[in-house]
Amino acid sequence: MAIHQKLQAKLSQKLILTPSLQQAIKLLPMSTLELADMLNQEVVENPLLEEIPTEDLQAPEAAPATDKADEQDAQRTDAKADTWEDNDYEYFFSEYLDDGYRSKVPTEVKELPPIENTLSTGSSLTDHLEWQLSLKSDDPIDRAIGSAIIGNLDDNGELVASVSEIAQMGPWPIDRVEQVLRLVQTFDPTGVAARDLQECLTLQLRALGLEGTSTERIVSEHLRLLQNHQIPELGRKMGMGLDELREHITIIQGLDPKPGARYNARQPEYVMPDVYVVKVDDQYVAVLNDDGLPQLRISSSYKRLLEKDQADADTRAYVKDRFNAARWLLKSVEQRQKTIQKVATSIINFQRDFLDHGIEHLRPLVLRDVANDIGMHESTVSRVVTNKYMHTPQGVHEMKFFFHSGISSSYGEAVSSVTIKSRIRKIIEAEDPKKPLSDSKIVSILQREGLVLARRTIAKYREELRIPTSNQRKVLY
Repeated sequence: MAIHQKLQAKLSQKLILTPSLQQAIKLLPMSTLELADMLNQEVVENPLLEEIPTEDLQAPEAAPATDKADEQDAQRTDAKADTWEDNDYEYFFSEYLDDGYRSKVPTEVKELPPIENTLSTGSSLTDHLEWQLSLKSDDPIDRAIGSAIIGNLDDNGELVASVSEIAQMGPWPIDRVEQVLRLVQTFDPTGVAARDLQECLTLQLRALGLEGTSTERIVSEHLRLLQNHQIPELGRKMGMGLDELREHITIIQGLDPKPGARYNARQPEYVMPDVYVVKVDDQYVAVLNDDGLPQLRISSSYKRLLEKDQADADTRAYVKDRFNAARWLLKSVEQRQKTIQKVATSIINFQRDFLDHGIEHLRPLVLRDVANDIGMHESTVSRVVTNKYMHTPQGVHEMKFFFHSGISSSYGEAVSSVTIKSRIRKIIEAEDPKKPLSDSKIVSILQREGLVLARRTIAKYREELRIPTSNQRKVLY
């Protein structure tokens, strides 16, 4: 049987990401601060890029306008075969040398604050306790055990390892570890190195001179009743009336259940909005925040290297590679800014009522709505809203804040889940502390307002708001 070879043509589609497209996708999820760091790094690595001096920046009205012929020329240039001789580098240099790729707004030169106003790094809980340990003990074994105990404290100052586990680290005798643990428990802040909440509160009561009192007995024997707000049952167990019991509870409420948290407090994180929403003539406009972004252009000192007779092949090849990298970067940055502008404008159009009246008028919105509005894919919108913030008349919000599900109401319009959470919080804040509302009663209140929700949905939203149950919110005195 003879074997015959045949040639068959097959047509197929394949998605190929060009370097410029890959870079554009990479830039989209970046925040303004991340983009600024990346651009500064590119300036260091690419000699063809340089930052435009402040005095060279022009106001938007002074920037030269680009006519349609230039735009078509640019498109034709991008479509050409990528040979160095075919590249219209004169066009690109004329585009980038003078004014940068985008029109620029004059940047205000701000004076830096004095060095004495600069905050230093605060002392951590570990440093604070290690300092006290060095003052309290000279014994190297006790110091080693104390360091092991301090090293096993969580951010709240609670000991997360057992005495036996710490003893095995040496190895050290268990009674020696117990002795050092009692020493560490006398350190500031009072209540540190406790093994549970009960021991933490007991240490603080003893420091107040209340050892052996009814207050300590409540903590040591009936703390669970107090946590569950079972005040009548607690009064029967202690044999006290409500007035007498109130005095002891007031003391316990003044104790700190997380004594180490004050030393491990997170520093405030300041958000730089990527978009400002400004109202102009009864219309909201999205204005991109370019503060802190370096304004880049291609360096003019490298233009002479493009002349055919002034450089060897290796030099020209290197300049070609760096030139293309710089061109792709500048184009990608501009495309990123345009995409963010489109998404922000679409969000403004959808959430006009929120901008005018507040969170109770926030409407449900999904990525598909914005994607269909601006003619882009949902994945692109998702990248845009990642790590981006908008400064609005209703405060600074992450762009993801405007995207959430909705619940149908009896009057026909969907209501945002964020709006419902806000309504639940207001209902609970207005309740009688002695008769807090249950989840079922909140369901009834919302039903009268046209919102039909299940009790478990109310419970889920309440937990997300970190609001305790009605039993835990109840105040009997």
